[in-house]
Amino acid sequence: MLDVDELRSFVFRSKDKVWVWIAMNRETREIVASSCGDRTENTCRIFSDYWSAYQAVIPSEQQRPVGKETGETAHIERWNNTLRQQLARFLRKTLSFSKCVKIHEICLKLFIHRYNTELLPVVG
Repeated sequence: MLDVDELRSFVFRSKDKVWVWIAMNRETREIVASSCGDRTENTCRIFSDYWSAYQAVIPSEQQRPVGKETGETAHIERWNNTLRQQLARFLRKTLSFSKCVKIHEICLKLFIHRYNTELLPVVG
């Protein structure tokens, strides 16, 4: 089962929002997919909570949306915080930023590789 979430970041200036989409294997906590883009249905087709884009893309029998109050999103929300703590360019409001989406994506992919190979918590 995958947990999917998105977090807002910025490229070039604080008005230029870029959404980082993350898919995490719930059992192993490995990041299995990521994308940078907007928060539209088209970007959601790469992935897919209660947000309407998920429901438009993934058939209802293949999804089980849960709210944050259930505690089931804790691992992916914690990963989002780890990303923000490790890389200043992914903070909500920051002086550090990427100048283009491509560099933003490269930094994200490098961090995910490092997380999956070195930082992944031992589950068991």
